[in-house]
Amino acid sequence: MEQRPYIEPGLLPVFRLLTAIRLGLMLFTAVVGVAQDIQVGVSGRMHWFLINCMDAPLLLLYLSWPRLQRWLKGIYLPVGILLASLGPILIQQMIALQTESTGLRDVIRAWQLLPSLMIPLIIIAWQYNFMVVLVYCLGLTVLDIVLSRLFISSVVLRLIIPLSEGHSTTLFLGLLGVLLNRMAIFIAVGFMVSRLMKTQREQQAALRQANAKLTHYATTLEHLTVSHERNRLARELHDTLAHTLSALAVQLGAVDALWDDAPDKAHVLLSQSLCTTRNGLTETRRALQDLRAAPLDDLGLTLALRALAESVTARNGLTVDVSLPKNVDSLSPPVEQCIYRVAQEALVNATQHAIPQRVIMCLEETETQVILTIKDDGQGFDLENMDQEALSDLEHHFGLRGMRERAEMIGAQLTITSEPGKGTTVRLNVRREL
Repeated sequence: MEQRPYIEPGLLPVFRLLTAIRLGLMLFTAVVGVAQDIQVGVSGRMHWFLINCMDAPLLLLYLSWPRLQRWLKGIYLPVGILLASLGPILIQQMIALQTESTGLRDVIRAWQLLPSLMIPLIIIAWQYNFMVVLVYCLGLTVLDIVLSRLFISSVVLRLIIPLSEGHSTTLFLGLLGVLLNRMAIFIAVGFMVSRLMKTQREQQAALRQANAKLTHYATTLEHLTVSHERNRLARELHDTLAHTLSALAVQLGAVDALWDDAPDKAHVLLSQSLCTTRNGLTETRRALQDLRAAPLDDLGLTLALRALAESVTARNGLTVDVSLPKNVDSLSPPVEQCIYRVAQEALVNATQHAIPQRVIMCLEETETQVILTIKDDGQGFDLENMDQEALSDLEHHFGLRGMRERAEMIGAQLTITSEPGKGTTVRLNVRREL
């Protein structure tokens, strides 16, 4: 299970910003209050305005000291919340004890604390669950009632000196109603913030899980791609280097057997061996060049296919008719890679096994699909009458299995049609992602 951090990301900057905004508003209120006192000729209240602004700078300094966070670790945020909660209440009560008491002033003072106490409430709802929000709201209300001067003057004194009038009790009940209403507002706001944060955490957990699955899928796909490329390389080496060396070994064995008794035939076989070696070397170089080159990255799909056709034409001396659009849009790199590799494999099969005179390569595109067609007029083969073992050998020898695997990886459809004496057609149908 992933361990949650001490503090949610982004919470401390918001805490500092809200505290700075509160400090700015309190300073503005103090300046306005002092200006009004000067205008009406009242003096002596300036220090109360300054005391009212005293806790916010201390809290802002606390939140802006990184070393404290490293020292306190897990209790750093609770201490900041405690300072943000107790500071405004204690300062308001300090001012109330030094001024003339009326019930209305206590009620107004309780509502004046609403914006200041909303800041730690939001931070608690952001960091913790709703149960902590409930405990905080209840504890804050009880603390405000206990510290209220109205509670001291109307309840405690009433226990000592019974009052005949119910005025003090009425004021106390009025303040109690205000504090309960404020607690209800705090609970509602805390519930909404807690709910939003819970939903966000669930979404983040789901996103992390999806990213983990996507990473696993990408790793698996990469391994499959590497495996397919290794299989293709094995087929390339088998069709070029292995065939060449096998033929060369047979021819050199015959040369050795005929060297003394039939030197003329031995020289003919030796010349054939040299020709076989040169052809094998050419094909091996071509296979290595295909592994090193990145024609799709350098040329794009259309030009890469055209260059492929020209290479086959120059190397094998046959005609390759090409019908390609100027450019093909909205294809992902895996799709372009599949189209190019299928075309490459189909042309190699046609030139090495079909013995054609003419090959047609056509790439068509519509709004919903892209179709690659490779058609030759070679000797062909009978797909319908082949048994499973012969078909498996054919797919392995001609590289058809590799083409099918590539098509399946991108969700494309590969069809192969062939008849003896009438050539072979390879068609790759790729659906566009709409």
